[in-house]
Amino acid sequence: MIDFSNILNLPLIFGFVIALAIFLYVLLDGFDLGVGILFPFAPSDDCRSKIMNSVAPFWDGNETWLVLGGAGLFATFPLAYSIIMPTFYIPIIMMLLGLIFRGVAFEFRSKSESKFEQKIWDCSFFGGSLIASFFQGVILGSFIQGVKVEQVNSWDWVNPFSLAVGLALIVGYSLLGSTWLIMKTHGKTQKWARKFAFVALIGVTFFMICVSFWSPSLNENIFERWLSVTNVFYLLALLFLTVSTLILLVVSLVTKKEFWPFLLTIFLFILCYFGIVMTVFPYVVPYQITLENAAASPTSLSFLFVGVVVTLPVILGYTAYSYWVFRGKASHEKMY
Repeated sequence: MIDFSNILNLPLIFGFVIALAIFLYVLLDGFDLGVGILFPFAPSDDCRSKIMNSVAPFWDGNETWLVLGGAGLFATFPLAYSIIMPTFYIPIIMMLLGLIFRGVAFEFRSKSESKFEQKIWDCSFFGGSLIASFFQGVILGSFIQGVKVEQVNSWDWVNPFSLAVGLALIVGYSLLGSTWLIMKTHGKTQKWARKFAFVALIGVTFFMICVSFWSPSLNENIFERWLSVTNVFYLLALLFLTVSTLILLVVSLVTKKEFWPFLLTIFLFILCYFGIVMTVFPYVVPYQITLENAAASPTSLSFLFVGVVVTLPVILGYTAYSYWVFRGKASHEKMY
């Protein structure tokens, strides 16, 4: 069997691959979950059709990264998978049910023959997006707090912090979705999306402040990681970049830019994700099991490494190509 463990740090490489897959899922599926959350508040049926058409070519491809992240965790860090899955079994099931309802709505709304049927799929699109977003945030909040290895409890995720992060992710996705619509639509829909982006930005700022002050009190590992003398400078640098990005985002919305609000929101998500990674690294089960301890055998990782080297560029390539092909503004006309 091939074995690259002598020349490569395979647990670290696969930790990076899974972290990348999860981030790309959050970013790419985040904006279409965001437009689903905004969907019922659109000013007209034509606007709602534009909203759905703006993400219709991308939503199913975006979920490739969720599959890659979950399957990759199972294959490369089986010990972590065996602990994380039972802990978050209920919120994961709820998230998947939300994604199913949203996916069905995409396919059936355009084929509805009556207003009543259309309303059913409108509610499914909104409800599925809201549920999936909330439970993704709940999983994230519980993960940051730490997972109990000794006594796995499927209800540990029910706590004030994880529920607050669930609400925070709904607001964050709303900002991502509204800035996406600013870029992908025009006229009344774009004007409405820009107004909603201001509201979402206020909410995002509020939750970022709350979570930032709340997190160090949850776990001594988080406190030491961010507020120790050696690491506080990294915290200050991250704070400076975050504040600067928020200011530039406000300026781009006020000056009615089309592309910059979405790009700056992406960068804001990158900063938040970087903060999360720095909080939990090198643990794959915070704050109990490291990447090295949870990794599969070197020969298994080496075999999987060959597959990742081949498939990851292909996935990145067709994702980029699909966004290039469907660039430009969305219309309200049926796409199916």
